[in-house]
Amino acid sequence: MSTNPQPPTMRNAWRQETPGAPEWQGSARPGTPNKYLMVSADSHACEPAKYMAERIEPKYRNRIPRIETREDGSRYMVIEGNRPQLVKPGKDWKKKAQVQERQPFEKSSMALPYSSRMEEEDLLRNQAGVGIENRDRDNAADGIDAEIIFPNKGLLGYATPDPVFAMAMCRVWNRWALDEYGDAFDRMLPMAMLSTGDLEGTYAEIEWATQKGFKGFLLPNKPIYGPVRAGELMYNDPSLEGLWSRLEEVGLPITFHVSTGRDPRAVSGNGGAIINYVSHSMETTMEPLVQVIASGVLERHPTLRVGTVESGIGWVPWLLEAMDHAHRAHHMWVRPVLPRLPSEYFRSNCFATFQIDPAGLALVEERGLTSNVMWANDYPHHEGTWPHSAAAIERTMGELREETRVKVLGENAARMFDIRAPRD
Repeated sequence: MSTNPQPPTMRNAWRQETPGAPEWQGSARPGTPNKYLMVSADSHACEPAKYMAERIEPKYRNRIPRIETREDGSRYMVIEGNRPQLVKPGKDWKKKAQVQERQPFEKSSMALPYSSRMEEEDLLRNQAGVGIENRDRDNAADGIDAEIIFPNKGLLGYATPDPVFAMAMCRVWNRWALDEYGDAFDRMLPMAMLSTGDLEGTYAEIEWATQKGFKGFLLPNKPIYGPVRAGELMYNDPSLEGLWSRLEEVGLPITFHVSTGRDPRAVSGNGGAIINYVSHSMETTMEPLVQVIASGVLERHPTLRVGTVESGIGWVPWLLEAMDHAHRAHHMWVRPVLPRLPSEYFRSNCFATFQIDPAGLALVEERGLTSNVMWANDYPHHEGTWPHSAAAIERTMGELREETRVKVLGENAARMFDIRAPRD
């Protein structure tokens, strides 16, 4: 259960730094009469520990993600498609090197398990998000009018090379999300998970989710979980044409979220937390987006809407330039030959979400991307802005025009996900 945030301590003080917003017409501050419509285009559920075990079909129960305790007391997350992940060191963690060796330049307090290095505000984020009442309170305190909700534990449902099993775990999450948020679909919008390697299961789930009132879908960044393998199903494959047709027909947007498609914890040891975040989690949404654009999916399905989630926007201007350059410079090899530049399909059909991305925001107006980017607080994750979203917005959006702030903070997401804003 979440509570009112406490004053930040040393390693979280930066979150509240702000130059203020004295000349803005609107405000990101809760309770102000001119507050912006604020839609978090990416927040996360807080599923109970046993939500999957209690709901999954019996034949899959011994395969689901689970915590295993070893003889030394250490605890590991065991997932079918990933290597075991240490979540709690054992009693002999120093001898068994379950925590990295201290470097000469580090303070002694850094050579401790991560759970011992959390501050009060970090622990608060770990405990938040349970129940509609708590989410409503936390959203109100952070200025959030509506949120697009993605799985948290549920993302582990993709971590298997067996797409039929993955689809079974997707069904569990979708039905849990309906039970959890069904009475609040006006302001809490979970995305329905699909395992696109299992087309039969995916088609059935599209029908079910559409009938139940879901406002969008989550697709894994690869249809088959794991590293890229030659000849394996990818999103440019013609066999998926029926999928795009059905998604276009129901008229709901599709999203690609970070840390899906393959193991994001690919590197261990020194620097692993940063390496994995940048190189094995954040950038993985780029390839499925390029596949959809370059293979002509959006030319054949002009009303299909596609978005990347939580991977930021600083890379978007570069990506559009790189795709257009390849379209021109490699004209002799490019097939299909699109009638428009790849960047034009992004501007007409695609979007990307971010939390804190001043590098990307510096280019959205210049590159004509003000209708394609959406802010999110990533509640309640550590890389997000909750519970200090107003300060983060003031710190990073001061150079934007007022009409751009209005779009980025709420209007773009409200339009994309068909949200009737509370003030309407």
